[in-house]
Amino acid sequence: MSHASPAFVPLNIAVLTVSDTRNEDTDSSGRFLAEALTGAGHHLVEKVILKDDKYDIRALVSRWIASAEVQVVLITGGTGFTGRDTTPEAVGPLLDTVIDGFGELFRHITYQELGTSTVQSRALGGLANRTAVFCMPGSTGACRTGWNGILAEQLDARHKPCNFVQHLV
Repeated sequence: MSHASPAFVPLNIAVLTVSDTRNEDTDSSGRFLAEALTGAGHHLVEKVILKDDKYDIRALVSRWIASAEVQVVLITGGTGFTGRDTTPEAVGPLLDTVIDGFGELFRHITYQELGTSTVQSRALGGLANRTAVFCMPGSTGACRTGWNGILAEQLDARHKPCNFVQHLV
């Protein structure tokens, strides 16, 4: 009996940049994520930049989670420790299940790059309404780490022994 490899399944992905200072011209992190996901064969559904306001973030992410069109939400920014960093507080209550391993693995990979400074990362992942939500720090390097080190494989149905695609389609 032959076991054929599953085919690539393109996912519909929304990207949110949380920043009080970035705009379309200066949003290198959101641009990186949009280019990486489309380069991998996924579909960019929407790309938005929002100021760091817990309720605005929660409203937009809630809309995406409720939409049958969006299967993955990638968020960059607002995960630090300043008074304006509210992404985890905005997104956490929306999640049905927290993906503890995402934050743990993100910090493990980042530790190899930045040492103990990674302890200040509040990277977060979870599932809500068959939508995966991943929150990463706002630097382009952090987005590159999250995408290349975790998400590119976990959002690919061909990755074994497991990936998130089966939970999203």
